[in-house]
Order: sequence, then structure tokens, then C-alpha cells
Amino acid sequence: MSNEPEEHWRPPVGPVDPEHPECASVIAEVWTLLDGECTAETREKLRAHLDACPTCLRYYGVEERIKQLIAVKCSGDKAPEGLRQRLRLEISRTTIIRG
Repeated sequence: MSNEPEEHWRPPVGPVDPEHPECASVIAEVWTLLDGECTAETREKLRAHLDACPTCLRYYGVEERIKQLIAVKCSGDKAPEGLRQRLRLEISRTTIIRG
């Protein structure tokens, strides 16, 4: 057993790239860009930063691939009809009890 401290990955809390001090805030907003939930102004600022910063662009690319993988693996799956019927019944029972 080694006495060396274990290395743990930590999310960036400060600049990722010394030439781009805004990296931490860009990385914090990456999902809003991926999900289309940011304003046009924010989208332009994030895109401009990603175009200029290879470190953040690489991070964005990884997150984009993860989102695509989730979409592919989770799309089209529907609950079995028996489960759907049981859920409808439980929802209606809950509605009647509370109503």
C-alpha cells in the first residue's frame, strides 16, 4: 500500500487555460449550450470562446458525445403495456383519494 495521496478528478474551479481566464464559467455553461437553453447572446459568447480555446472545445466535444450517446441509448424505449396500465390505475386511485 502506497503512502502517496490518491489523485481525484476535480471539476475546474478556476481558469483551465491561463490564456483564457473565463474557462471555468464557460465549462459551467456548456450544458445550457448543448440543450439550447441559453440566450442568443450567451450562445455567441460561448461559441466564440470555444472557437478560441482548444481546452474548452475538447471538453465541450466530450460532453456533446455523452449527450448523443444517452439520446441513442435511451430513445424509443417505452414501458411495457402492463406497467403502463398499472401506472394509470395507481394515478387514478391517487386522484380519487386526493380529490
